[in-house]
Amino acid sequence: MVNLTLIFKRASVTYYNSSVFFPPQVRRDVTKLYAFVRVFDDLVDSIPQKAKEFYELRSKYYEQLDGKDSNDLVLKNFVDLMRRKNFDKEWVDAFLDAMESDLKKSVYYTIDELLEYIYGSAEVVGVMMAKILDLPEESYYYARMLGRAMQYINFIRDVEEDMALGRQYLPFQEMMEFKTSLLDSSPRFNEFIRFQISRYFEYQKTAEKGYSYIPFRYLIAIKTAADMYKWTAKKIWNNPQIIKQRKIKPKKRRVIAQGIYNALGVYFLRNFLSF
Repeated sequence: MVNLTLIFKRASVTYYNSSVFFPPQVRRDVTKLYAFVRVFDDLVDSIPQKAKEFYELRSKYYEQLDGKDSNDLVLKNFVDLMRRKNFDKEWVDAFLDAMESDLKKSVYYTIDELLEYIYGSAEVVGVMMAKILDLPEESYYYARMLGRAMQYINFIRDVEEDMALGRQYLPFQEMMEFKTSLLDSSPRFNEFIRFQISRYFEYQKTAEKGYSYIPFRYLIAIKTAADMYKWTAKKIWNNPQIIKQRKIKPKKRRVIAQGIYNALGVYFLRNFLSF
């Protein structure tokens, strides 16, 4: 039997361990969402890509949505969550379209092209998270920006991994402007990567303006995940060439320690504001 928690745990150290700071029901819902996006992502990211399986699973999703039992636990749980939390069908379609594009498109030439992809691959997932947390509509823009920021640092971090898949997400046009390549070991490459990291920090700074919409009991988990992405960005900024040597990801103990630190900070902030 498919184990949604195991899918979540194997896929992301940061998200999985940050999610322990959510209340149990919220964590269960986050697990259902993450399992759904992960199974589709894994199909298009496999070597070789599993295009047939992707289209079959997408068809099953629509069948489940139409009330026909797909006999797939991940889809059943997601559609139940989708209905209960009132996800817009367009958000899910945008996500699936972005995953499908990974079967067909390998290079992104401009930042506008890339942001169109990011909308489907990450921003709509941010809005779904906002729906799970019952946040007001005013928060949705910031939820999108947080999804965008996290996805952007993933593109920077995963340059080598994406090259193995025959993909380049970081804008090719900008890379040409810096007169570098993903195989370059010169200072020009470092400048290019730091330029991309600066863009990530802009997105992240905007996203953090939305923290005011998040209740304290949920903010710990969200902030912990975001802080781990900032930690990753800073590590790469200090040595851009490191992304060619290894994948920069925080260990479980770092995520948990940051979560505890944030919990203490939120506790004191909440009590300060109560006076």
